Amino acid sequence: MIRMLQGEHITVRYGSRAVVDDLSFHLGEGEWLMLAGPNGAGKSTLIETIAQGVPYTGVIRWEGEDIRTMKGTKLAQRIGVLSQQNHVAYAYTVEEVVGLGRYAYKAGMFSGRDDMGKEAVDKALELTGLTELRRASMLTLSGGEMQRAFMAQVFAQNPQVLILDEPANHLDLKYQQHIFSLIQEWLKEPGRAVLSVVHDLNLARHYGTHAVLMDRGRSIAEGPVQDVMTRENLHQVYGIDVYAWMQEMLSQWE
Repeated sequence: MIRMLQGEHITVRYGSRAVVDDLSFHLGEGEWLMLAGPNGAGKSTLIETIAQGVPYTGVIRWEGEDIRTMKGTKLAQRIGVLSQQNHVAYAYTVEEVVGLGRYAYKAGMFSGRDDMGKEAVDKALELTGLTELRRASMLTLSGGEMQRAFMAQVFAQNPQVLILDEPANHLDLKYQQHIFSLIQEWLKEPGRAVLSVVHDLNLARHYGTHAVLMDRGRSIAEGPVQDVMTRENLHQVYGIDVYAWMQEMLSQWE
């Protein structure tokens, strides 16, 4: 198994508080690694850390190379990040926002050349169901449509690894299923992997191959998803019998 992305002893501090505390992880080709845990566990902060958005100690490596030493364009061709919070202050069209995912492939700083750009944008719009909205202003979109536009931007970027913070945020059930199934299909191509934060444990268990269960910045368990999301581990982190609660919720549909 090729280790594409690896974090070693990652620590993020805000003052004296360790939001991520000596956490390590690894992501191999073909894997979908789920970051799970309660609010405040440090999941989104870990995503920001991988995106180089917050200072940290420890090291994050891309195929053995410290990503701090990598050029931004090289890193963007390998890792695409979808944050939980995305904002648009100007009336960009959907197509323009999706096209921003192609910046890493420009021939030069002042060049508009990107031979595969239009095809990549068109495909990303089609995959996310936004073709008919391509010329709509981002300011007119619903929360779910905006989330899909930023998802399309990451697809257009065509990275090897997707880093996703709550990719189903703001999406109704139809598009939750659509996006997760789409990511699952995307992952089948060689040389790809996914790391995502998912609060819905059903989604994490169904789509994830591996998981890191976090609590208060630390890793409580990591490995194959079925070994991590055990009744005992989930009870330790959430303080309730998650298995019993899930079964009770499911029983009302019988």
